[in-house]
Amino acid sequence: MTVTLTVLALTVAMFVWGRIRSDVVALTALAVLLVSGILTPTEALAGFASPIVIMMAGLFVVGGAVLRTGLARAVGSGLVRVAHGKETPTFLLVMAATALIGAFVSNTGTVALMMPIVISMATQAGFQSSRLLMPLAFAGSLGGMLTLIGTPPNLVIDEVLVENGYQGLGFFEFLPVGAVCLAIGIAVLLPLSRMLVSKNRSKHQDEDVHKTPQDLAREYNLPGRIRRYTVEAGTAAAGASIRDLDTQGRYGVAIFEIRNERRSSLGLLRDITQDIAEAATVLAPGDTIYAGGESHDLDTMAAELGLHRCDDGDSSLEFYDVGLAEIVVMPDSRLEGLRIRNSGLRKAHHINVIGIRRGNSYITDQIADTKMHCGDVLLVQGRWDDIQSLNSEADNWVVIGRPEHAADRVLLDYKAPVAAAIMLLMIAMMVFDFVPIAPVTAVIIAALLTIFTGCFRNVEAAYKTINWESIVLIAAMMPLSTALQKTGVSSAVSQTLADSLGSAGPTAMLAGLYIATSLLTMFISNTATAVLMAPIAMAAATQTATSPYPYLFAVTLGASMCFASPFSTPPNALVMKAGGYTFMDYVRVGLPLQIVVGIAMILLLPLIFPF
Repeated sequence: MTVTLTVLALTVAMFVWGRIRSDVVALTALAVLLVSGILTPTEALAGFASPIVIMMAGLFVVGGAVLRTGLARAVGSGLVRVAHGKETPTFLLVMAATALIGAFVSNTGTVALMMPIVISMATQAGFQSSRLLMPLAFAGSLGGMLTLIGTPPNLVIDEVLVENGYQGLGFFEFLPVGAVCLAIGIAVLLPLSRMLVSKNRSKHQDEDVHKTPQDLAREYNLPGRIRRYTVEAGTAAAGASIRDLDTQGRYGVAIFEIRNERRSSLGLLRDITQDIAEAATVLAPGDTIYAGGESHDLDTMAAELGLHRCDDGDSSLEFYDVGLAEIVVMPDSRLEGLRIRNSGLRKAHHINVIGIRRGNSYITDQIADTKMHCGDVLLVQGRWDDIQSLNSEADNWVVIGRPEHAADRVLLDYKAPVAAAIMLLMIAMMVFDFVPIAPVTAVIIAALLTIFTGCFRNVEAAYKTINWESIVLIAAMMPLSTALQKTGVSSAVSQTLADSLGSAGPTAMLAGLYIATSLLTMFISNTATAVLMAPIAMAAATQTATSPYPYLFAVTLGASMCFASPFSTPPNALVMKAGGYTFMDYVRVGLPLQIVVGIAMILLLPLIFPF
């Protein structure tokens, strides 16, 4: 018991200190419990196989798909318009929406799905997302108290009541208690959340400072010199290769991109295939080509090849599979003095050079015959993976910026309806149980569907959406509850509570149960805490010949209303990294909320559920 308590105390102290990453601290504590023999290897590693941890990872992927497809931006824009872009209405809207969803969906799932939307809302409204993310996590827990299925501890106390011959709880029997908790949460968090905004914390902590593909396109004036054409059957272009057409040599026109777009019968879903224009690329009827050059040259080419100009007023390049980047020609580069057409860049690296920046001037016309010189900045176009591979020839050129980060930020907005459908399917599977599967299975299916349907550029992009620090933190802290139970700490706490407060009256017992449960759930999962404390609450009701309902509600509230640490609930851990929070941020904001809710519930529960 001594070793376990010492490890617990030191772990909390390191969290408060905040100088070492939280996941490293948690892993160190786990290693000490393992080496000391308190936990077996199976027990120590059980957290990494926990359904909660697996579900968190899957939810990060689903949330990433919501973000990467632009669905978060679209929903966030709508909510920002409702809130008129003002901070306080946005805060209230986020709290209310999250609590409402959390009443029917697991708080972990609710927070994971809302997080990218909230980040997008904050970005569009122009204030820091850190003001909203921790309240978002707390709102998920508060909303869980509105219904029977909102959080697992509610189901635990319902089961204990039924097992002991009492009437089970109705679906909305939690509503009065949950509504009061939510009102208190909003009232307390509205002023306290301002403490989460730091002048030293940037609005976009991970924002890349380099130029985006859109920035590069504007800098080289690509939108002003690009036209879109469709290839029609029976024309000279249909069935011909780029090499055969030789548009550069015949017309001085460069073909940048070939695109094929397919829509569903209802026009709601579409799929886009992007390819750069290589010499061997064969044009097919229905293809859309993006060509750049002088207006009269483009007109001549279109007339002779039978190309149909797209007059939809939008000829701007879009960046999905194909992107832009800049490379600098080095002094001893093999490109020195070579013309673009003789460089072999298209053949060897599958990229097109579509612009050159030389000093303060930009070259975009007749570029194939332009000679390259040391110090030239080349604007290259290609698939993102091919652009990234250019880093392998650092002797010849240097890639400017971080194109892999630019690729990760590309919004596959045409996949937004697909991401929305997957998210709704996952929620339906979790709420309605029309398919007899566990929630973690529903999340895994949803995560896989986002990958299979192309909501991510590749599998690696999906993995990058997972916040591994949060995953490891929760997985490493979970076995601590096993250690507390094995060494008798948990049972000692509960027995002491029963012995000391058994004769002090029902209100004192209610307060003791609530406080003990709140303290335990800071270090043990809320479900495990409820399982441990619910029988004690039932025994206390039997000993004092009072109703068990207020005591059991005190247990579920104490287990669920834990806001003072990042590892007490999965939602708290989910937002920790994204919000840039420290352990003390949770103490400063979450602890006052936890205390106020506790006092209110101790006073209110006997009125709603008389002893």
